[in-house]
Amino acid sequence: MLVSDFHYELPDDLIARYPAPHRDSSRLMVLTRQQGQIEESTFNRIGSWLSPGDLLVLNDTRVIPARLFGAKETGGRVEIFLVEGQGSRAKEQENLWRCMLRSSKPCKIGQQVALADGVTAEILGRDGEQQWLVRFFGIDDFDAWLQQAGEMPIPPYLGRPGEELDRVRYQTVYAAEPGAVAAPTAGLHFTPQLLETLCRNGIATAQLTLHVGLGTFQPLRVARVQEHRIHRERYLIPAATAAAVAATKTAGGRVIAVGTTAARTLEYAADDNGSLQPGKGEADIFIYPGYRFKVVDALLTNFHLPESTLLMLVSAFAGQDFVMRAYRRAVEQRFRFYSYGDAMLIL
Repeated sequence: MLVSDFHYELPDDLIARYPAPHRDSSRLMVLTRQQGQIEESTFNRIGSWLSPGDLLVLNDTRVIPARLFGAKETGGRVEIFLVEGQGSRAKEQENLWRCMLRSSKPCKIGQQVALADGVTAEILGRDGEQQWLVRFFGIDDFDAWLQQAGEMPIPPYLGRPGEELDRVRYQTVYAAEPGAVAAPTAGLHFTPQLLETLCRNGIATAQLTLHVGLGTFQPLRVARVQEHRIHRERYLIPAATAAAVAATKTAGGRVIAVGTTAARTLEYAADDNGSLQPGKGEADIFIYPGYRFKVVDALLTNFHLPESTLLMLVSAFAGQDFVMRAYRRAVEQRFRFYSYGDAMLIL
């Protein structure tokens, strides 16, 4: 299976560089697998395709303002992109992060970078080919400082810097657990009012957490799909969510993954019998055509980059030919693509 099999042509003006005026006013394309049927609607009517007893599984990760800008002692400008905190709150681990660095001249071990409000970042050493270990000094509450000093890490294909509106709109309304550097974008379309309406109509929700990493945007650097190794991302599945999934299955309802991140987490944490195991860990499941889904019955997602692992997952769920046909139709009908674009529901 070739990566190039998942290519499609997309006019640049169909990339949604800003969100729709209202979250649930985005367009919705509905694919029904068994009939090979494609319908078009708006997201605020998604309840028309859901039934009492269905379960929406939401990824409640919260995007952190991971992009920081500062200056070296020489005056050179540096961009620091936070990738992952180093977990432990022990003194030697305090405010220690894995980061990506960008500057006009290569950064060196031991260099210090001056940031906002008197905070200093010290480059401690490399952590792999593209990442560095960086410790931050001069701040007691790093998380609170970051909320003020950091810029939201909107995707590079938007072709613009982060703006104030991204602090709200590049975040789901149910985001709760800080740690992602990219949004679980399928959930961006929900409003509190829409979720409340669905709940009144008998459609339940459950939460899990998968902290979306930079690998979401990493291009595949191999020709054959099977040769790609996917990134690892931290996840947590509460016992209540595992119980809700089991109860939904037993009652004959559908488990609807809101986003590829929720789908990957559910499939990674399920055993061979499809029983979802609660707990936390690091998921590195790569789903592409030929994969047999164990938990997910329906999938809500956005329109993804050509030749991306996310498009491969969607193709595994709905069938590659069907998905590529739907994408061609989306281009013809001028749907909006990528993180701030329109949505697709696959039944």
